Amino acid sequence: MTSLKTPVAMTLSVFCILLFAALLHASWNAIVKAGNDKLYSAIGVSGSAALMALVCLPFAPQPAVASIPFLAASTVLQVVYTVLVAKTYQVSDMSQTYPLMRGSAPLLVAIISVLFLGDSLSSLAWVGIVVICIAILGMAFNGHASSRQGVVLALINACFIAGYTLVDGTGVRLSETALGYTLWTFFLNGSCLLSWAMIARRQEAARYLVQHWKKGIFGGIGTMGSYGLALWAMTQSPLAVVAALRETSILFGALIAWLLLKERVVGLRLVAAGGIAAGAMLLRLA
Repeated sequence: MTSLKTPVAMTLSVFCILLFAALLHASWNAIVKAGNDKLYSAIGVSGSAALMALVCLPFAPQPAVASIPFLAASTVLQVVYTVLVAKTYQVSDMSQTYPLMRGSAPLLVAIISVLFLGDSLSSLAWVGIVVICIAILGMAFNGHASSRQGVVLALINACFIAGYTLVDGTGVRLSETALGYTLWTFFLNGSCLLSWAMIARRQEAARYLVQHWKKGIFGGIGTMGSYGLALWAMTQSPLAVVAALRETSILFGALIAWLLLKERVVGLRLVAAGGIAAGAMLLRLA
């Protein structure tokens, strides 16, 4: 019988791996934001990840049967999430909406994982999570919103992020193989998006994907590496801690938005960046 393991600590190695995963996550989001068509760019990233997962699946251990319902639910949530990411970046700046949609999710994950999934958090861990959430929201709401619609979409997407984090956090623990679960997650997600694009908008989608295939590959590597490492970390540490620490990607996202996308990142957002770093350190000490 498969049992659900509930980790209670975070080692230094897990901490460092999650910081690297955060960098990868910010990188693939920047690729989507920089694309001429945000939806096709997101599909290119997910589709590339699906193809890479398909190649690797025959050589990976297969997840336990108990995790299959979680894989199915995760696929639905992540397909909607990917489409919302593209839509959000169509109407607003990454430097504002990225921290908003990523920063609202960890607190939801923390509350639900403790109340319903059996995770336990120390007082210091709760302080770290709250500090990160407040800092991220401060970064997002500093100045005038570039788009009210973008803010609304970002908040909606935060709910989907919390949803698939909780689903996958439980599913990967039941699967008994973080690698196999990760590969199936990306194969199912990317296959659904690619199938829709080829059926609904074949010519436009194919033209864009062929022209920008290199960005798709780099983005695919980024998203697989980022979430794959996070899923593995969920088997080692509490979901709430992993979710909050993963959102240090906001720091990398702000840096990328400023240096590469030429967006303004000033004032309170710089202070908030320091708050995110401080929260991350509190989680490590916890």
